[in-house]
Amino acid sequence: MAGQSRKWMILVATIWIQTFTGTNFDFSAYSSELKAVLGVSQVQLNYLATASDLGKMFGWSSGLALMYLPLWAVMFTAALMGFIGYGVQWLIMQKVIALPYFVVFLLCFLAGCSICWFNTVCFILCIKNFSSNQPLALSLTVSFNGLSAAFYNLAEKSLNPSSTTLYLLLNAFIPLLTSVAALFPILLQPPVDVLSSDAVKRDQFIFIALNLWAVVTGFYLLFLHSLNAATARFLFAGAIFLLVFPFGIPGVIYARDWFHRTIYSSFQLPSSGFILVDADDLEFHEELLSQENNVDDSTVHIVSRQNTGTSEGCSCETVMKKDCLTVLGEDHKAPILLRRVDFWLYYLAYLCGGTIGLVYSNNLGQIAQSLGYYSMTSRLITTYSSFSFFARLLSAAPDFIRTKLYFARTGWLAIALLPMPMAYFLLAVNSGEAAVHVGTALVGLAMGFIFAAAVSVTSELFGPNSVGVNHNILITNIPIGSLVYGVLSAVVYDSHAEFGLGLMGDSMVCMGRKCYGLTFVFWGCISILGLASSLLLFLRTRPAYDRFEQKKRSTILY
Repeated sequence: MAGQSRKWMILVATIWIQTFTGTNFDFSAYSSELKAVLGVSQVQLNYLATASDLGKMFGWSSGLALMYLPLWAVMFTAALMGFIGYGVQWLIMQKVIALPYFVVFLLCFLAGCSICWFNTVCFILCIKNFSSNQPLALSLTVSFNGLSAAFYNLAEKSLNPSSTTLYLLLNAFIPLLTSVAALFPILLQPPVDVLSSDAVKRDQFIFIALNLWAVVTGFYLLFLHSLNAATARFLFAGAIFLLVFPFGIPGVIYARDWFHRTIYSSFQLPSSGFILVDADDLEFHEELLSQENNVDDSTVHIVSRQNTGTSEGCSCETVMKKDCLTVLGEDHKAPILLRRVDFWLYYLAYLCGGTIGLVYSNNLGQIAQSLGYYSMTSRLITTYSSFSFFARLLSAAPDFIRTKLYFARTGWLAIALLPMPMAYFLLAVNSGEAAVHVGTALVGLAMGFIFAAAVSVTSELFGPNSVGVNHNILITNIPIGSLVYGVLSAVVYDSHAEFGLGLMGDSMVCMGRKCYGLTFVFWGCISILGLASSLLLFLRTRPAYDRFEQKKRSTILY
């Protein structure tokens, strides 16, 4: 019982780490002032945002460090990188020191690397301590990374609402303090035990309770806004309470289980629309790990709509036939992966979908300023952060409801991309306050789902044993997209910018719809390309998903 309690302490500690280490999401809150202090153009400011994203290309370095260092040492190394990266930038913003632009670029890169290292620590903790419920643990913890900007925004307002440079100081210190708080649970990790059927179901019930608590936390941050510093302090104290509260949820569940051994029988209703996963079918990824790639025709019956010859549901068109995936979970080494048509469709969908949403968040400060909503920047950041969080939670829905409503995960990915072009075209034609809020929410919704679901999709399509390398190859699109899309928007912005406008003194500032109007049109067209790629990927992989699901169900029946 003590060991089981400690693993839930680790989950809560992982949630804390994810909540306070998504420091790249508040870049837009202080980017305008950073631009003014450095005296750089919008293009040069974009390069700094790209530098932070470039750190994701070196996420593999954290895995290399784990080969030689304990997990807690990797966590504190990440905290130290962030402390230096953001702390020195704060000194620059306070004009305590002056450093050349290239050094600031390296500081942004170092801060981006720290985020990747923290993510690796969280992934390892979830995978090691929740082997039977990996997707549920990962989706829950990763979701809170989307709330980072909302928490930092509330913290900044509770301390000094008039100083946006405070974000950099908070970015430097809070992850370090969080690492200290998480050290005790990490050092007391319980031994890995094989869970019984009842224990697995009890854990799943706890995850349901934790997801409900997460929704409450998201709504709290989304709808409660501070009017002054005193109110902000009260709301921030409430937010911290909500982060500490889940410590008690597992204890309540275990206590109830002690008095009511048959509690789970009340949740196993034959007519229920929500059915928990059976013990014989713990998680989709465990099934993938078995690598049962030889499909037995005597046990697998593909529905009649897929029995169209040897193509197994692939379209008659050449583009649909070529190199179709026929089996899920087959491991692809990097050279084979790069020759796969499905990988490049997936890469393009991510590049033209999730990444363009991240670039939007990097530019949110300048977008609000150019439209005359500079005072609304923090609220827009909270809106983007909260809807990104809800979308990340929704990414776990396929794992909960697949017994009643099964749909290929690549299909969910395509659905998630639908709001992206809608948001950009809305922003292109309407610059009203409501339109900006709605557009920001839609972008956050699409981006959050894609980011959270990407690891599972990569594992399913190209194998769980190679997911670390393959996913790092996939996310190389983030710095590429950040550079291309960011430069595109910055060139349009600078072409209409003038000296001395707005609030930023002598820096180049653009005001009006012309600053981003054409950019929104470009981004909308690019996101349509991403949507088309995701639909094509879904059509090509749907037979493999259906075949796997049919085989799984027939195996359970026998």
